[in-house]
Amino acid sequence: MNTMVKVCYYEVLEITRDATEEEIKKSYRRMAMKYHPDRNPGDKEAEEKFKQAAEAYEVLSDRKKRDIYDRYGHDGLSSSGFQGFSGFDDVFSSFGDIFEDIFGFSSSRSRSRTAGRAGADLRYDLTLTFSEAAFGTEKDLNIRKSVTCAECRGSGADPGSEIKTCSYCGGRGQVLQSSGFFSIRTTCPECKGYGKIILQYCSACHGSGKTALDKKVHVKIPAGVETGSRLRLRGEGEDGEFGGPSGDLYVFLAVEPHEFFERRGYDIYCRVPITFVQAALGAKIEVPTLTGTEKLKIPKGTQNATHFRLKGRGIPHIRGFGNGDQIIETLVTIPTSLTRKQEELLLEFAKLDNK
Repeated sequence: MNTMVKVCYYEVLEITRDATEEEIKKSYRRMAMKYHPDRNPGDKEAEEKFKQAAEAYEVLSDRKKRDIYDRYGHDGLSSSGFQGFSGFDDVFSSFGDIFEDIFGFSSSRSRSRTAGRAGADLRYDLTLTFSEAAFGTEKDLNIRKSVTCAECRGSGADPGSEIKTCSYCGGRGQVLQSSGFFSIRTTCPECKGYGKIILQYCSACHGSGKTALDKKVHVKIPAGVETGSRLRLRGEGEDGEFGGPSGDLYVFLAVEPHEFFERRGYDIYCRVPITFVQAALGAKIEVPTLTGTEKLKIPKGTQNATHFRLKGRGIPHIRGFGNGDQIIETLVTIPTSLTRKQEELLLEFAKLDNK
């Protein structure tokens, strides 16, 4: 998490709020060169200013982020998921393109392409019925992902063919250049950063080292999930590269609405019709619940929209601590057509009620 004191990005880069993209880039280049750690070893103040300048540039050089920042400030960026940089490694690894864009080379802290890289995460959108979400279920998901080629084991070379160490960079994937005070390592133009030269590409993956795989993944859905819930299946994403770990599979859940129940938190609400006679005289009625039906006592004189609570008949808490409740709202119905006898009785009732 970023712990830097939040200051105005325009003030950090010493520019006005209507600065052009070229002015932003020019100012950042000047600030980065001035406060670069290679030029200010051990200087904590320069370190802080370098990180602030990088963060300011990332926001103001991006049209969407700049618009959010101009409208809502730092809080708006945080709500959109932007967290800034926590340190030098974060700046150089997560935002190394700044240096290629501004200076025309990669930072000396950039990593070789042959370093282990984690595989990409995958997303799967799964729709559940109301009951499946309430009580939990199990599903088999069919996913398609990129995995290490079984023929070449990820090397990209045809099995048995020769793979040469790049003579230009000596297998390091980078070449050293000198530019002022910077120690600059740029991506090797010969091997494109891999440190190896493949003479004959694998016919199965055409040199990519990856092939597509259809896989069935079994997932257990816990009771109590709702729309927006997310499940993480570790290692079920795409395979990593150069020995890196596999990515994860994220299952995003959406729950279909129920024709009778409405979920509010862990409680469920429903409306049950009763006749005006039942409301006036009281009655015992059967009401649907998630697990069947249950008798409910309607007291004499019950009014329309009266709420009754069935304890523990709601949604199970996802952490396993009991259930919510079921809230029943009465809906007193008025007959739209009456027999002559019913009209006579109601008129008699009205006369007695007026005495």
